[in-house]
Amino acid sequence: MSSMDAILQAALDQRRAEHLYRSRVNIASGCGPTLQVDGRAVLNFCSNDYLGLACHVDIRRALQQAADQYGTGSGASHLISGHSVVHQALEEQLAEFTGRPRALLFSTGYMANLGAINALLGRRDLILQDQLNHASLLDGGRLSQADFQRYKHNDLEHLQQRLEHSSASRKLIVTDGVFSMDGDVAPLQQLSQRAAAYDAWLMVDDAHGLGVLGATGGGLVEQLNLSIEQVPVLMGTLGKSFGTFGAFIAGSEALIETLIQFSRSYIYTTALPPAIAAATLASLKLVREENWRREKLTHLIGHFRRGAAQIGMLLAPSDTPIQPLLINNDRAVMEAGQQLRDAGFMVGAIRPPTVPAGTGRLRITLSAEHSEQQIDQLIDALDQLNLPGRGQ
Repeated sequence: MSSMDAILQAALDQRRAEHLYRSRVNIASGCGPTLQVDGRAVLNFCSNDYLGLACHVDIRRALQQAADQYGTGSGASHLISGHSVVHQALEEQLAEFTGRPRALLFSTGYMANLGAINALLGRRDLILQDQLNHASLLDGGRLSQADFQRYKHNDLEHLQQRLEHSSASRKLIVTDGVFSMDGDVAPLQQLSQRAAAYDAWLMVDDAHGLGVLGATGGGLVEQLNLSIEQVPVLMGTLGKSFGTFGAFIAGSEALIETLIQFSRSYIYTTALPPAIAAATLASLKLVREENWRREKLTHLIGHFRRGAAQIGMLLAPSDTPIQPLLINNDRAVMEAGQQLRDAGFMVGAIRPPTVPAGTGRLRITLSAEHSEQQIDQLIDALDQLNLPGRGQ
């Protein structure tokens, strides 16, 4: 073994000993309420396909037809020759959907967050982030060279204290809309008020709210009826409720042109395949028109929470499809996840560093494609586990 491999292997061995080792699962089916894993069917309670669109026939058909017309790749970055008429149409539709003048496509949510933050801030600026923000937001803050500070989760007083002590000319407050590991939501109205009071900008990553929340699926910003002045930088992803792939930033003309000129993760990467953009156009139509998906999902969330309460499971407070069952023991989290897998259920077994130390949990996610019967089966399986966090 080389000296490099010996050093790396020691770190891997330590991670395994701490019950933090990650392993991949080979899925032999498309994303749906049931997955094929290791030659058998398991119920899927760990995907972000909240509206059940990842395998929808209309979206698949749009993808296939666009692939026949445009091929499988864009061939270049957006600023060279990779920006097709389909990309342009999707950006225009996303802008209209979010109530913003313009939208800009990125290849992933990670790239959108890194690109937006680093295009907006420099060395003498301030970025303030919620302590539980997604890793892509935190990494964007670290890489920005701005003064990077974090405030306690949804703690408006702590945020205000940090704002009061800053003399930076540019100040950016950044938060998730729906927090991906907790399922709770940010107090966006109050955050926008703090931003206005201290001449700061507010950026919201609504990856897990878009499609799920709001009358037409416009996310937490739509649900709270917040304007572009209140939330000038809005990020959304397309690989969750939309069932496709990619991400976007929506905002003003000046914001989008700034990102086109200065966002390195936009400028220096290949554009999404046009076929993916075409599939997302079909998905966006379904998200806006088929309100029954959101209505059913809301019903299933209530059904699951009532069933969990009946068996004494103490869930984190969440009205979203993300339903965390806190266990707070890394080894117990892994054991519980494996027991559920053996029983025919896939749930997310989440440990540090994805969540803070001591807050390991089973991250259970629901989809509009689930049935009440499937949820009842999961509740029965959870009832068979000897887990910390059981109520009396």
